[in-house]
Amino acid sequence: MQQHHRQPELVEGSLPVFVFPNELVFYADEQASHKQVLTLYNPYEFALKFKVLCTAPNKYSVVDSTGAVKPQCCVDIVIRHRDVRACHYGVYDKFRLQVSEQSQRKALGRKEVTATLRPSASQEPASLRGHDEERRAKETTADGEFYEQTAPPTGRNSPLPFIKQPHR
Repeated sequence: MQQHHRQPELVEGSLPVFVFPNELVFYADEQASHKQVLTLYNPYEFALKFKVLCTAPNKYSVVDSTGAVKPQCCVDIVIRHRDVRACHYGVYDKFRLQVSEQSQRKALGRKEVTATLRPSASQEPASLRGHDEERRAKETTADGEFYEQTAPPTGRNSPLPFIKQPHR
């Protein structure tokens, strides 16, 4: 008798999403930190589609905000801070990475990554760098509005406009 391997039906929002790092920290006085990379991993046996949404689209540009990740591969997503001003110091923004199966529309999983701009890396104690988890956990974690990017209007490297994405 032959056994058929059927993939279990995935429930919307139940698929774990693997992204590194979990937090992006930009420093106003370090030009090199204005460009950060998120790596999205696909440990599964099937291809994934992804979409990157953001709560503060005017501050950031995301290169390739939608795409696909082959099975057991990863993809780098470049995020640039475009609005480095003192009024944005210490403000926590969020990026949401939504994934779905290649042939499906429904989001099977999502992961949120925080982003913040700080005035200077040299003024910040090393013990605080990248370790704000506890403080952030105490802050309000209410979902903000997330936004989706549209297709690039001109060249591939031009800043991309954002459109409002309905939030569930």
